[in-house]
Parts: sequence; C-alpha cells; structure tokens
Amino acid sequence: MEHTNPTCRAEWILAALMRLEGPLTRYSLRLTGNVEQARDVVQEAFLRLCREDPAELDGRLDQWLFTVCRNQALDVRRKEQRMTTAAFERVEASSGREIEPAHAAEQSDDASLVAALVGQLPVNQQEVVRLKFQNSLSYREISEITGLSISNVGFLLHHALKTLRTQVHAQPT
Repeated sequence: MEHTNPTCRAEWILAALMRLEGPLTRYSLRLTGNVEQARDVVQEAFLRLCREDPAELDGRLDQWLFTVCRNQALDVRRKEQRMTTAAFERVEASSGREIEPAHAAEQSDDASLVAALVGQLPVNQQEVVRLKFQNSLSYREISEITGLSISNVGFLLHHALKTLRTQVHAQPT
C-alpha cells in the first residue's frame, strides 16, 4: 500500500488506531496505573506515528507503538515518582456459543485467581507475561519493546510461568 498519498496515510493510521488503541491503552495503564495518563500516553504515541515515515515502520508497527508507549509511560511514572497497580483486565473471548453459568463462573474465578497471582510477580515478569499473553507479541518483539535480550525475555517468562503454576496448584480446590 502506498502511504505517501495523504488519504492512504490517513487510512493506515486509522487502521492502526482501530487495531491497537485498546491493547496499547491496557498496556500503558499497567505501566502508569492511571486511566487518563494511559490514554494520554497512547494519544502521544499516535501523534508521533503521524510524524513517522510508514516505510520506516513496515513490518514493525506494533512493536514501534508498544515501545513508544512504554517509554512515554515510564517517563510519566518517573515524573510522578509513584508506582500503582491497575486492575488486570481480562480479555473476553467470544466464541459465539452459550456457556453454562456454572462453567462461566468457574472460568471467571480462575481468571481472577491468575490475574491476582500475576499481580504478585516481580514487575519485570508481569510486563513480559502481559506483553506475551495479552498482546500476543513474540519474544523478539518483547525484547525490542523492553530493551531486554531475547534470552532474558525467555528466562523471565519461564520463571513467571513456573511460579504461577506452583501457586495455582497450591490453591485449595
């Protein structure tokens, strides 16, 4: 797609906004702990996107936007010198079929437990878990967003999942 045409460029930016605004806002919310600040971070990222050459971002738009949001959010957090934890948002899977109420309640309880346990992980493990499982990013993309090596991303994910498995199995049934 030719992005130098203003109409095509606007469509490219709009398509990115429609696809990534929600995931970027959730990610920024986890880093800032504040909904309004998260929205400001995402807005700033898209303003920066408007100034970028689409050809330079070809094939790496998602990771570029996540990186810009991460850097912006960390700047906001540093300026305010506070660390807060936002509520973990569960991504609803719509399968198009009815779920039994008892099964839905059990799934909700399981999701709440996992969300609470993820919130107890060290911050760097929380971040890579959320980037991997909430945003479906690859190790390479997570590495580029966080500045960690790919092997460090794998190490953090391995230890986070091992900890979560141990904690889930330790829960009374």
